Amino acid sequence: MSPAALPRWKRLEPDKRREQILECATRLFGERPYAEVSTTDIAREAGVARGLLNHYFGQKRDLYLKVVKRMLLMPGLEENVTMTGPLRERVERSVEWYLDTVATHGKTYVAVTGMGGIGADPEVENIIAQADDVAAAKTLEFLGLKVEVGNDARHRAMMRSYAGLVKASIREWIRGGTLSREDVQLLLSEALIVIVRDVFPQLAQQDGPARGDARAPKTGPKR
Repeated sequence: MSPAALPRWKRLEPDKRREQILECATRLFGERPYAEVSTTDIAREAGVARGLLNHYFGQKRDLYLKVVKRMLLMPGLEENVTMTGPLRERVERSVEWYLDTVATHGKTYVAVTGMGGIGADPEVENIIAQADDVAAAKTLEFLGLKVEVGNDARHRAMMRSYAGLVKASIREWIRGGTLSREDVQLLLSEALIVIVRDVFPQLAQQDGPARGDARAPKTGPKR
């Protein structure tokens, strides 16, 4: 084996090594289809032995599921975006932060949200559904709507529907190039403002719950 082919060994703490492997896997799954990425490829990219990769993450599918969770949940909104101010400012700041985060691994985001790489996998679909529901609840809370999880099924369902718009518009931007970053920022910001400012109050005026325990928020968002 030539020196260039040897693993690029560098001693790291376990958490940092795990993060490095996950970062390399995230990048490779965005550059090539799932079937064309092997654990050997990922180990080589990370400069580790394949056995160490298996030790941390198991098989390739297990590692892919970790990547899916990471790309969809994207923690950090509360820590990086100010939650105060009028509704429009909060929405525009949160959408800008989200698009900045997506842009880091845009191709991977498109690949995992489209579910095209690994095929019709129930576990991947379940992860995406759970992530959409978590994101819906977090977005409602961030925007000042005091709707606890399980409090209003219609609010969360509408936010999950909004998540479909988010994924589709990002695909148009990253993969198709038919929308610019600025176009996506405008579309997602204005759509979310309309949903929260105009649509949610109409839900509160409707007679009777839609499905589940549908109650109006205790307080509306600050405009």
